[in-house]
Amino acid sequence: MDFSLPEHLPELLAEMDAFIDAEIAPLQAEHEQYFDHRREHARTDWENGGVPRAEWEELLGEMRRRADRAGWLRYGLPAAYGGRDGTNIDMAVIREHLAHKGLGLHNDLQDESSIVGNFPQVIMLDRFGTAEQKAEFIEPMLRGEKGLAFGLTEPDHGSDATWLETAAARDGDDWIINGAKRFNTGVHRASHDLIFARTSGEPGQARGISAFLVPIDSPGFEIPYYWWTFNMPTDHGEVELHDVRVPSSAILGDLDDGLAVGQTFLHENRIRQAASSLGAAQYCIDRAAAYAGERHVFGKPLAINQAVQWPLAELQTEAAMVRLLVYFAAWHLDRDHHMQVSDKVSMANYRANRLVCDAADRAMQIHGGIGYSRHEPFEHIYRHHRRYRITEGAEEIQIRRVAQRMLRFGKQPS
Repeated sequence: MDFSLPEHLPELLAEMDAFIDAEIAPLQAEHEQYFDHRREHARTDWENGGVPRAEWEELLGEMRRRADRAGWLRYGLPAAYGGRDGTNIDMAVIREHLAHKGLGLHNDLQDESSIVGNFPQVIMLDRFGTAEQKAEFIEPMLRGEKGLAFGLTEPDHGSDATWLETAAARDGDDWIINGAKRFNTGVHRASHDLIFARTSGEPGQARGISAFLVPIDSPGFEIPYYWWTFNMPTDHGEVELHDVRVPSSAILGDLDDGLAVGQTFLHENRIRQAASSLGAAQYCIDRAAAYAGERHVFGKPLAINQAVQWPLAELQTEAAMVRLLVYFAAWHLDRDHHMQVSDKVSMANYRANRLVCDAADRAMQIHGGIGYSRHEPFEHIYRHHRRYRITEGAEEIQIRRVAQRMLRFGKQPS
């Protein structure tokens, strides 16, 4: 059994760090207000629904353009889309590495915007899209000219997606969609929204739900407000659809099999999230350990106290175990169909997301009052990663998936 990283990765990470130092760090230095204690205020358009400020998003766009020119942005995508065919294990190691570097323009946690992009929408379109849909969306999305939001969660339905109430009815060659979506992330800058709606079957049935590529400027498509959350700025829109008409060509994937599209999105995101949470957790652990060695209280280093040592040792041990689990799940994803390893992805996801919340909280505690302030990054890390224990399937759903596979109840993923 070989636990060493693929031999190309250490050199790759060194090249990536050199690019960050040369191209991204100087750009960040010109806009420190987005990364120091002013970050939340500077990033948020408080008078416009709390969405991200245009200037902040333009800075992220410039970071992505530089990364794309240097060949980093599309690393995990197929070569056909300008990528390097990066594997899941590559992406897990890279995302952990970038998050471990701490807050910065190179890998912004809040916006999930990184020099190495996470493009689940592109993977969905590549796997399920028609030739026309791929041509219309993929390259424009990568260039930032189009955006695709994800409309699955509803006001009365979150993880219970098979009970969603948004419905689409045939009208000749078109479909008429009515319903509502909640926490529709990224819809403020999207050109289209991927709306999941029931097209046949009964509530509770997985079969009978379809995915529609809906232009957000369609008549009847409304965004009445954005949800202000623990983590600001917000891009989590409330969406209402009133007799929204789309052609049959707007269906992504097979009619009545839209949840297969959604599962692809979730699995691609979950393993990347787990890796980022692990990297951010290790950053918090390292910073807390360093501070404990430097800080003197009552004439002695804080680190000599077992009340400081033991929680950090527990977190360091947990990080080592989660790292092996994340890499193990990513390794399997490179070899098996994603539904065959969904339990392993779920294990990695919920354990990593818990770990980073615990690590950020402990770093705050060890740093004392300054750790609670916005002059340190721990509150920002906590607020961002806390949502991952709810989004992309709440941790209870992740645990249930593990139990489903372990105890062999319900329909087994194929």
